Amino acid sequence: MKYSVVIPCYNSSHTISDVVSLTADEFGRLGIDDFEFILVDDYSPDGGATMEVLRGLAASRPYVTVVELARNTGQHNAVMAGLAYAAGDLIITMDDDMQTHPSQLGKLLEAAKDHDVVYGYYPEKHHSAFRNFGSWVNFMTVRILIGKPRDLKTSSYCVMKRYVRDNMVEYHAQYSHLQGLILRIVSPDKIASVPIEHFDRAYGTSNYTLKKLIGLWSNIAGFSIVPLQITKRCGIAISMIGIIGTIILLIQKIVHPAVVLGWTSMIVAIFFFSGILLFTIGMVGEYVGRMFLAMGNYPQYVVRKVHTTDPERIRAGGNARIISGMRPGSITPDDSSDEQK
Repeated sequence: MKYSVVIPCYNSSHTISDVVSLTADEFGRLGIDDFEFILVDDYSPDGGATMEVLRGLAASRPYVTVVELARNTGQHNAVMAGLAYAAGDLIITMDDDMQTHPSQLGKLLEAAKDHDVVYGYYPEKHHSAFRNFGSWVNFMTVRILIGKPRDLKTSSYCVMKRYVRDNMVEYHAQYSHLQGLILRIVSPDKIASVPIEHFDRAYGTSNYTLKKLIGLWSNIAGFSIVPLQITKRCGIAISMIGIIGTIILLIQKIVHPAVVLGWTSMIVAIFFFSGILLFTIGMVGEYVGRMFLAMGNYPQYVVRKVHTTDPERIRAGGNARIISGMRPGSITPDDSSDEQK
C-alpha cells in the first residue's frame, strides 16, 4: 500500500523540513516504506524563502514532489492541488507548522482500517482565543449548512482512501471546501474522529487573518442553499410582523384619532426594513456571483512549476486535472524536465 502526504505550504521555510523528516521517520517506525510527499507552495510572500527550501527537498529526496502555484489560492484550493498529484492508496493531509504532529499519525492510520475518512481532533487546542472562536463559528456553520453530524469533529489532519480523493478532484469550481466535498462523497458512518494531541506552532504565528477566516467560511455557501432558505423565512416572518404592526396602528388610530404617529418610529422602521432588503439582495448576489464565476471556468489554482526527480509525477498530476475537467493549460511543468517539452 502506498501512502501520500499532502501539505499546503505558506511561509513555512522554517518548519517544512522538520515536518517532512519527522513524518518520514514516523513512517519508518510504523513499518511503512512506500510513501510520498506532495508539498504545495501557495505563493508564499516571503521572498522565495519557502520555495528555496522546497526545491532543496525535492532535489534531495526522491519521495518529495513540490507543486508551485502561480498565485495564492487559499488552503483548501492548495490541498486540492496536492490531491491531484497524490498517487497513494491512502492520502494524508496535514499542516506545515508542526501542530498536526507526525507523532500522532499512527492513531489516524489505525482508525483508517475501518473507515474511509479519519479526522484527528484536539480535545485541547493550542490556539489563540480569536482562532478558537473562529473554529467554533466554522464548526457550527458547517453543521447547520451542510448537515455535518453533531459528534463529528474535524481538523486539517485527515486520512482518506483513494476513492475519496478520486471523487474530490472531480470538483473544479473555484470555491472549494474540503469538509463539504467529503460529506458529499462519504456516508457519515464511514467517517471517524480520533482524539490527538495538539502541539504548539514550531515557529511564528497563524497566517489566518479575520478576512481569510471569513473567506474560508463563505466557501461553504457553494455547498448549501440553507442561507437562501433562512433569508426567505426571515422575509416571511418580518412581513407577518409588519402586517400585525399595521393592524395594531390602525386600531390605535381608530381608538385614539388624535394621536400623531411618531417620526422616530417611522425612521426606525425604514432603516430596519432597508437593512433586511439589502441583506437579502446581498445574499442572492453572492450566489449569483459564484454562478457567474463558475460559468467563466476560473481554475481553482494554476500550477506554475512542478519540482520532482520523477518526470512521470508531472504527467500524473496533469492527467488528474484533465480527468477532473480542468483545463490542461493551467499546468506548467518544471522547466528542468526536458521530457515535458
